[in-house]
Amino acid sequence: MIRIGSRDSRLAVVQAGEVCRALGDCELVTMKTTGDMILDKTLDQVGGKGLFVKELDRALADRRVDLTVHSLKDVPMEQPDGLPLVAFTKRADARDALVLPTGGMWDKTKPIGCASARRRVQLKALFPDIDVQPVRGNVQTRLQKLDGGAYGALVLAAAGLKRLGLEGRISRYFSPDEIIPAAGQGILAVQGRAGEWEEAARLVDDPDARACATAERAFIKTLGGGCFAPVAAYAETQGDALHLRGLYVSADETHMARGAVTGRRVKAAALGRALALQLKAQAEGNV
Repeated sequence: MIRIGSRDSRLAVVQAGEVCRALGDCELVTMKTTGDMILDKTLDQVGGKGLFVKELDRALADRRVDLTVHSLKDVPMEQPDGLPLVAFTKRADARDALVLPTGGMWDKTKPIGCASARRRVQLKALFPDIDVQPVRGNVQTRLQKLDGGAYGALVLAAAGLKRLGLEGRISRYFSPDEIIPAAGQGILAVQGRAGEWEEAARLVDDPDARACATAERAFIKTLGGGCFAPVAAYAETQGDALHLRGLYVSADETHMARGAVTGRRVKAAALGRALALQLKAQAEGNV
């Protein structure tokens, strides 16, 4: 039996369950992460997205679980030694979505709530007259804050809403041209110990998702990891080709550049690095 480690949030359990069903004989082991427990501060104030995975990494290293399942967008660019990402599941809807309070009325005098600098800077470009404020907590907690009147709208990942059966809460989808998704959004990552259970994990590995993840994460890594900076990358494949969109914003948010590149999917990492350097140079006035 394969022991699958997961955060204990409802969405994480649903996602891990997808992998468990695909692999067969599994036991789900859930745990609360530091990122789930600290909800009164933004991620950049408490250590970044790694707070959602470090307890799971420890359980994997201590052999309390055999594989772990994460939302790829929450996984840091570097993994601990001996704990590689061994599979990337078929991508779900990668778009961001606008969610309105129950009843469907958007009170634009109240802020839009979102959980990342990436969303914030792109929302400000789309809705310059509306305040954008951070919101923390799991999906259900954020929806409670929205319905309780703290926000006029939320922006959440469409994939998570759909996996939770909450597609009906979506008011509109943002195309990747409007809001470039987070690197890895909609993809589940399976992490394991080097040399163990890798053949089993390959049952859920999707070549298209792997190519897209490689390009997107190379883009973010080239720009320094993307823990707090509002950067974004989204790739699509068509046959042997890969098309990558990217967003670079300087740390002080005074310089911004968007762009895209198309090339052979076998060069996914190189495409990601090249676009990152191009946009950084463009934003900083070096081209």
